[in-house]
Amino acid sequence: MTEPRPAFTPDRVSHLELKPGRFWPMGATPDAHGVNFAVFSANATKIEVCLFTDDGRTELTRIALHERDGDVWHGHISGIGPGTRYGLRAHGPYEPENGHRFNPNKLLIDPYARRIDGKLRWSKALNGYHVGSPMGDLSFSTRDSAFAMPKCVVVGDDGFDWKGDRPPNIAGPDTLIYEAHVKGLTAMHPQIDPSKRGTFLGLASDPMIAHLKSLGVTAVELLPVHSFVDDRFLVERGLRNYWGYNTIGFFAPEARYLDRGEISEFKEMVRRLHAAGIEVILDVVYNHTAEGDGFGPTLSFRGLDNASYYRLAPEKRHYINDCGTGNALDLSHPAVLRLVMDSLRYWVEEFHVDGFRFDLAAALTRGPHGFDSGFLDAVRQDPVLARVKLIAEPWDVGPGGYRLGQFPHPFREWNDRYRDDVRAFWRGDDHMLPGIAKALLGSPEIFDNGRRPATASINLVTSHDGFTLADLVSYREKHNEANGEGNRDGHAANFSDNLGIEGPTSDPVIRAARGRRQRAALATLFFSQGIPMLLAGDEIGSSQRGNNNAYAQDNETGWVDWKHADEGLLSFTRRLSALRQRYKVLSQRNFLHSRPRPTDGLPDLEWWHPEGRAPTDADWHNHVQAIGAIVRASAETIRDSGDEEVFALFNAGPAREVILPPGTWIRVLDSANPDAPEKPVAETYKAAEQAVLLFAHPET
Repeated sequence: MTEPRPAFTPDRVSHLELKPGRFWPMGATPDAHGVNFAVFSANATKIEVCLFTDDGRTELTRIALHERDGDVWHGHISGIGPGTRYGLRAHGPYEPENGHRFNPNKLLIDPYARRIDGKLRWSKALNGYHVGSPMGDLSFSTRDSAFAMPKCVVVGDDGFDWKGDRPPNIAGPDTLIYEAHVKGLTAMHPQIDPSKRGTFLGLASDPMIAHLKSLGVTAVELLPVHSFVDDRFLVERGLRNYWGYNTIGFFAPEARYLDRGEISEFKEMVRRLHAAGIEVILDVVYNHTAEGDGFGPTLSFRGLDNASYYRLAPEKRHYINDCGTGNALDLSHPAVLRLVMDSLRYWVEEFHVDGFRFDLAAALTRGPHGFDSGFLDAVRQDPVLARVKLIAEPWDVGPGGYRLGQFPHPFREWNDRYRDDVRAFWRGDDHMLPGIAKALLGSPEIFDNGRRPATASINLVTSHDGFTLADLVSYREKHNEANGEGNRDGHAANFSDNLGIEGPTSDPVIRAARGRRQRAALATLFFSQGIPMLLAGDEIGSSQRGNNNAYAQDNETGWVDWKHADEGLLSFTRRLSALRQRYKVLSQRNFLHSRPRPTDGLPDLEWWHPEGRAPTDADWHNHVQAIGAIVRASAETIRDSGDEEVFALFNAGPAREVILPPGTWIRVLDSANPDAPEKPVAETYKAAEQAVLLFAHPET
């Protein structure tokens, strides 16, 4: 971004003028005469704005905001404008035992900063207490932290030309989500300009858009892009916080993904993706911040008003840790809820994003008396957020935090029950027929309430958190040694199998078996009701070498491996996506309950035993490893849905003969023979082991 102003130098300080200003909007807002600052703190005794030289190294002046409306401190400083580097300092009681941790020696990031410049330099000076003191966090540090802190930057109107950009507004049944990391997706892509790899512009490059389009992707769900910091313990090990779940700025795009350092690059990415018909969904972390527990650094919220921003234990000194990260934001506080809502609206209005995936969303609904609906109600009534997609990760690590199926419309939810049951079925676990049947229907036992659609279920077999698809069939145990935590981190229950040998192998039998299982799992994902989510790299067989928690692997372990892409698997995935689009009954808005349709009296769903009959109660409870389904348009579909029907068979066991339902069928897909063309079939069909079959009637 071009900064239309002279450099800010010491000689200009005397020309600055402070006026009362306004208590809105929050943060630093430039106008023709200067910048208005508005900062929330209910318990501070004084708030100062600290202005720095353009390189952020020298603090030139501190200006106290004398005006206060309610709990918002404000003032207008003339003589500065866009591009000005600044930070905040907050005065008040340092009484951790009462929940207060004010320390004016610590430079603070404005929670509403639109741009954050520079890297955090880990130093003991960042802590509000004296590190090493026998009093611990009850001691008080007098060291100034400004030298170690990134600086906030005043942002004005960049004049970005959206060129008539409009949101794609993809309907739920037509949605295919592609979960990706901005850097990991593009860092090793051979066709992307090396200077753009790892950036927003690289993600929006022609080769990447072409790849996404070829897969039928309608939405990219990006791992956190809000400004975040690398944890100290990772830096000391020579690692980084790769995933980005360590947010410190809810309004600022993460600088490491910028090519030229201009936040307009994010807008350019969105505009290019929208032009290709692809939505942008952000994985957002409003449940906690990068400040950790009481022994963590004082970077922003803790120093501005610890008792307001965070959920504290009854004795006030310690933090409630329902997120497993040391702290949890208190969204039951009006100012904190406002911060989150302002952030969401900002990304929709300023950056045109199309939706959000809320990390540990259960934590956002916690209050002093348990779970409440304040956050959910605020989001659901907001007119700006009315059109965007809202996705909840419906759990946290606190008591009673598993809340799958309990988020109201229009929230959709990550369905880990689907993930585990699909994995267990294809691994050959006993008695998985009921589980796979529910999964194929979009888990109606969980989501068919409150008039929620079948697309409430976000179906996933893999995600960033866990094994990749290739590793799911190549490793029985996690191998996270590179994370430096003694392989104690990451989930132990992966429902995975190595099919004979742990890790890579040249054995053709094992490699073939792994390929069959990968294709079967992908076919299950694409042929299930609900919204499928594909993990970036699974379509080409990318591996993390058995690491199921690559949060710190900002290297070839965590990046998508384009060099060794499985072109056959890629072609197969494209075919699955095309079939899902071709046969609309595979992706419906309404649930299927085997009810008769008013148009023809036929049930919208019929389960089919491979022996050519309806399954009995005994079949459902015995160790049957194959099940078929005749799928038609839902009985609840109002419009005339025609007579389209498909028959899908899922065989997790050995090869077997299958008697097809009555009628004339063509084999559309056999996952065990992925290159086979479509062809008419007889009354029976030999289903290979570990295979998904799709049949349809000849097109008239």
